[in-house]
Parts: sequence; structure tokens; C-alpha cells
Amino acid sequence: MSILVVSASHRGASVESLNALALDTAGVTKLAHGLTDTEVVDEAVVLSTCNRTEVYAHVEKFHAGLEVVVEALSQASGLSPLELQRICAVYYDEAAVGHLFAVAAGLESMVVGESQILGQVRHALSTSQQAGTVGSALNSLFQQALRVGKRAQTETSIGAAGRSLVGAAVESLARLGVELDGRTVVVLGAGSIASLAAHTAADAGADVVVVNRTLAKAQRLAEQVDGSARPLGELAAALAGAQVLITCVGAPGTVVGPELVQGTPLRGVVDLALPADVDARVGEQVALVNLERLQRELAGTTGAAEVAVARELVSGEVSDFLGARRAAKVAPTVVALRTMAAEVVSAEMSRLVGKAPGLDAAQLHEVERTVRRVVDKILHQPTVRLQSHAAAGGSPDYAGALRELFALDPDQVAAVSSLSRTETPAGEVDPAGWPDAGRAAERA
Repeated sequence: MSILVVSASHRGASVESLNALALDTAGVTKLAHGLTDTEVVDEAVVLSTCNRTEVYAHVEKFHAGLEVVVEALSQASGLSPLELQRICAVYYDEAAVGHLFAVAAGLESMVVGESQILGQVRHALSTSQQAGTVGSALNSLFQQALRVGKRAQTETSIGAAGRSLVGAAVESLARLGVELDGRTVVVLGAGSIASLAAHTAADAGADVVVVNRTLAKAQRLAEQVDGSARPLGELAAALAGAQVLITCVGAPGTVVGPELVQGTPLRGVVDLALPADVDARVGEQVALVNLERLQRELAGTTGAAEVAVARELVSGEVSDFLGARRAAKVAPTVVALRTMAAEVVSAEMSRLVGKAPGLDAAQLHEVERTVRRVVDKILHQPTVRLQSHAAAGGSPDYAGALRELFALDPDQVAAVSSLSRTETPAGEVDPAGWPDAGRAAERA
């Protein structure tokens, strides 16, 4: 089994393509179920945010898995397989682990170092867990990715100053001459990004009006920022008294068109949704900051030194994770070896009871303890060194040698392995025509 990632992100895909690939929770669940219903994918996690849609799959075979994932993405988005080949990057095994860890650390975000991605990765894992499409392989990978992301935020300067897409958008709006202080800001939506937008606006000195389809959710968010709330049906009335609109709904089709803005006192609109909430023609009437604009403005804005430190942390975590997985791969052989040794001791003790009936229970117990200690001492160094060599990688197949030399029962080894399967075989594939991990990293 192998870990495969097919990634469409702001690094290689246009906003229009990302719009087509954007999925809500129901769409994510449907895609994941469709993948795991096939014979070649046994686990799937789908990550869909405002600047990326990625499929993480545990697959039987690489090429067959890639074909299935691409076809599923094509059906979900309406983009052709050839178009997906042009805009997507493919990561496999070790590169897949490194990519997810970098994503969780904020290194692949439009705003490098932003912390919102951690919550989005956590939500992707939770959604797959609830859908029943994630197993031990991807669960352990994503759990470790969350820990890596947390370390990057707390132990390096990449997460300094609370970087966020919302903050970057507000700064962009200010460069266009629209400040939030003393303004009335309408926040359309009540999700995590809308919540961040409402708090950011309130902290900047704005009066916040939260508009949402579900009024109760809008009211809960408004209470947190001492603002007011309105249902979606009163959006036009809310805009009639506002200078700034920040929207992050991501519903199919545009929510805000030129006719809704015309005649209002609006001076600036921020659209952080994918698919876009705001018709591009709105930019002809007011200052418009959308994901496309932010993508241009944010390219290369994070210091190289900050990124280098964070990437070093991620690299170390990748090495540790892969080492632990390689060590786990030989664990079934170690268990089988020790089980065989224990069975030999038990058989010899039974033989001793028949050969030396004069030994009492205490003496037999001491003999057995002594024999087991001898066996443990003999096996200790070989098993420790086996795990050490396996973790280091690139070593001869010592586990295979042990299985051959001691004639270990293959069924017993396989049974132990099936109970604790977390490893995927190492492999490096650069399928013709697909961006590989190296080229994806260069675009970073």
C-alpha cells in the first residue's frame, strides 16, 4: 500500500480552476466515499480550502490509484483529466508525508505561516473519520501532521504576528485607501473565516454587522464582537448602512453582484470565498480584494530565513515519522521471533518436567525464569539493532533475513502485521506529465 496525494492549489491552479474544485462538507464526503468504494483505494481524506483542494489516498497501486483519484476529481469538478494533469501536483509516499506536514505548518499557504490551515486539516480528518473513509495509515499521518503544524506555529517565527488571509486582505484594502477604523463592516457568513474576519474588524475599531442564512449563528458571532446580526434576507438593508463588506460564504454562484452594491455607501469589498461570492464587476464600483488579487500580492512576501527554519523543523519531523514507520514495519517479525522463542522454551520446560519428575514447582519456576532470561538476552541486541537499522532506512532486509534464518511462520508474521499496519512501502515516482514533488517545491 502507498500514500498518494493529488493537489490543486494556488501555486499551480487559477482561481477559476480552484472554484471548480471547491467542495463543501457534503461534496468532500461524497468524493471520499466514491474513492474508497473502488478496489484500489482503501482510505481517503479530502482537504478543500479557499486556496487548495487535495486528495490524500492510501492506495493498492500507484498508477491505478492516480487514475482513480483523477477521474473522481474530474467528475466532481467538471475539469477534464488533461486539465487536472496540467494544474495538479502529485506526491507519493515520502514526498506525500513531507507535503502534508508542510501544508499543516502553513508553508504551502497563500499567506505563509497562517494558522487557519491547522483547523482546516483537523476538519478534513474529522470529516473523513465521520464518513468512515480513514483508517490507521492516514489517521496516524494526519494526527502527526497536526502536531507538526502546532510545533511550527509555536516554535518558529513563521507564525509571528498572527498571519492570516483575513489580515492580509485588510492590509490590501488599506493600501487601496479603505480603512476599517470607525467604519461599519458587514461580515457575510458565520464560519471560521467569517469569525476571524469579524474579530479582526472589531479589533480594528469597526462596528460589525454579521449576516448569515441562519440568524442564530449570526447572533452568536455578533455577541462575541459586540456587533449586531441580520438574516441573509436583510443583506441589502445591511449594506445600505455599511462602508465595507467582508464575505466568505463559498456558495455555488455569486451572492453579491453589481446591482446589490450600486447606490450603497460601500467603499471596499473583501471576497475570501471559494467559489467566489462576489461578481468581479463589483470591482468597477468599489475597491475589491479577492483571492486572485491576494495571490498576486502575497507571492514571496515571507522572509527566506523564517521559511528555512520552519522547513528544517518539518524535514526533521518527516524523517522521524518515516523512521518510526519503517521500525513499525519490522515489528511483526520481532513479535514472531519472540513468540517462536517462547514456544521453544515452553516445549523444553514440558520436556524437562517429564525427564526430571523430582523437581518441585519452585525449582521448575526458577529454571523457567533462567531460561527465559537467557533467551531474552540473546534476542535483545539483534531485535534492537534490527529496529534501529530499519528506522535509518536504506539498510539490507534484515527482517527478511531473520524470517528466513529462523523459518518464521509467514502466516503468523502476516497476522501481526495486519493488526498494526501503518507502513507504506517506499517509492519515488515521477509519472510523465505530472508535476513532481521537486517541481512543486520550486514553485513554493
